[in-house]
Amino acid sequence: MEGRPTDGIPPNRDIEFLIELLPGTAPIAMRQYRMAPVEQDEVKKNIHELLAKGFIRRSSSPWSFPVLLVEKKDTDVKRMCVDYRALNKVTIKNKYPLPCIDDLFDQLQGACVFSKIDLRSSYHQLKICASDISKTAFTTKYGLYEYTVTSFGLTNAPAYFMQLMNSMFMDYLDKFVVVFIDDILIYYKKEAEHEEHLRLVLQRLREHKLYAKFSKCEFWIDEVRFLGHVVSKSGIAVDPSNVNTVPEIPKEVREFLGLAGYYRRFIENFSKIAKPMTSLLEKDAEFRWTDAQQAAFDELKKRLTTAPVLDGLGCVLMQEGKVIAYASRQLRKHEVNYPTHDLELAAVVLALKIWRHYLFGQRCEIYTDHKSLKYIFTQNELNMRQRRWLELIKDYHMEIHYHPGKANVVADALSRKSYANMALGFQMPHELCEEFERLSLGFLHHTTAAAFEAEPTLEQEIREHQKHDVKLQEICELLKIGKAPHFREDEQGTLWYKNRICVPNVDSIRKLILSKAHDTAYSIHPGSTKMYDLKKRFWWYGMKRAVTKYVAICDICQRVKAEHQRPAGLLQLLKVPEWKWEEITMDFIVSLPRTQKGYNSIWVVVDRLTKVLSWLSYTSLELSVCMAYLRELYLTEVCSSLLAFGNSCMIHRTQSLDSVQHTILRQTGR
Repeated sequence: MEGRPTDGIPPNRDIEFLIELLPGTAPIAMRQYRMAPVEQDEVKKNIHELLAKGFIRRSSSPWSFPVLLVEKKDTDVKRMCVDYRALNKVTIKNKYPLPCIDDLFDQLQGACVFSKIDLRSSYHQLKICASDISKTAFTTKYGLYEYTVTSFGLTNAPAYFMQLMNSMFMDYLDKFVVVFIDDILIYYKKEAEHEEHLRLVLQRLREHKLYAKFSKCEFWIDEVRFLGHVVSKSGIAVDPSNVNTVPEIPKEVREFLGLAGYYRRFIENFSKIAKPMTSLLEKDAEFRWTDAQQAAFDELKKRLTTAPVLDGLGCVLMQEGKVIAYASRQLRKHEVNYPTHDLELAAVVLALKIWRHYLFGQRCEIYTDHKSLKYIFTQNELNMRQRRWLELIKDYHMEIHYHPGKANVVADALSRKSYANMALGFQMPHELCEEFERLSLGFLHHTTAAAFEAEPTLEQEIREHQKHDVKLQEICELLKIGKAPHFREDEQGTLWYKNRICVPNVDSIRKLILSKAHDTAYSIHPGSTKMYDLKKRFWWYGMKRAVTKYVAICDICQRVKAEHQRPAGLLQLLKVPEWKWEEITMDFIVSLPRTQKGYNSIWVVVDRLTKVLSWLSYTSLELSVCMAYLRELYLTEVCSSLLAFGNSCMIHRTQSLDSVQHTILRQTGR
């Protein structure tokens, strides 16, 4: 993996490093920095190595920049670097974007096996455009040299190298590869496919002649350090090694708070905890490290090193009952004077801004214990601040609901509970943690039943049983030929109907889903209509009927829930008719095999007094046509046969029917 051509010069690539200068820029020549003899020897050693590899060459350029030595991380070895700050000031910045680190971590959700590849001297594997080589010249005691490959310290180096990596791995990104400049992470949810993915990545590196440092690579591991975090199958946690010692000067305080602020999404009430330390950074503030600052430092360090892990997405991020991400910031000086109503609305706006990339375009519901917010959309008189915020809120598909303060204990825990009580949140029962997730910052994507999603183990069980479900397999076959609209299969082979997982015809699975949506402590035994919100997550044939039946036979619902309908009366016997055929009962037997005459249904008519039975064969039709057809059939078949026996009662009934049917009885020969 570390082998390379003897001269070390990278091959020509489609992407070369360019140094574009601001118009009118003249060559810059700076004198070299003075160094100790030991440092001079180190510079000489570095120059010989770079010359041998072909990374630098002797120069006669009008440009020149000084060199300095920087210790490598965790080693005593010093690397020679060029001070290109003056060049960077006159360089046009390349705006090629670097990946958002939060988005990269979102892609790792559910991954259980990892491999990390760290490229050897990554920038040195990208050539500089021939016309720009002279601009990289650096001066030393031993002469003037210039780089033929990208040097560390050039302002646009990360952008160009990121562009190179994206062009190489474009077809693998978002599938099983994450790249941040020269750090390559291969991940997947199944170990079986990881070997093939790793082979593809290594083959791609070989094709482009990019070389990795084997000592910094890690393969087939379940926990890896990546971009200042520890990534594992359990999720993402803070890297404990990034927590520094006690700061002694304002600069160190600022550096520590900058580090902690990078991880603030892992820390509840971050701004409140850090307040004693941030006060030291105020203008003209005296630097006095007191017990308050020490306590804040210790608390932040404790929160960083014991931070829970990241799994899900939302206003409160959780995994296996652990709350892992919060949104908070200090009130600014002018915000301290805001009325309560504006502060409550400001909290909503803050959450919408922070998680816009998750909430925009999705239905969400906001729960608050400030009841007046519920009517913010219909208020006639709003101040300018509220009007501005309302314009932002209207971009989201959302509703605001009132949740009483006494019932909103989980949400209030963020602001009304002590730290000691909040520590209990990490050992909450799973059901309580689900409620915490739904209410702690006020967002709920759907109703209680709809919020229930398939856990990984349940989804895996559903996927396995889908393979043995005849109807679902028929859909899969139709899907392959493009004749199953709205159905799709994900990468794991799970069948979905739109955004709803297809549940196979297995009683144990369906009962488990219905039980979790109806019988758990926080589902409060909803009725069939509300419980049918499960359709937003699950799908199977006859789902609504199954939900209705499950609710109807729930023992607790039958015994506890009050009856909201008028009680049914006692069973009343029908009055005995005085005449034969005065009253009849009937029944229909339908969907029978069709006879030679085209009949497929039987109509059974019984006289209530004499129990005389008549049955008629007919062809089932649409309801409107069928009723007229049956009236005619009744008159021509039943009535005519009774008239033949001179039944006086039937004559009376027939005369009344004749007034409706007009000509039907004339055809009987009366």
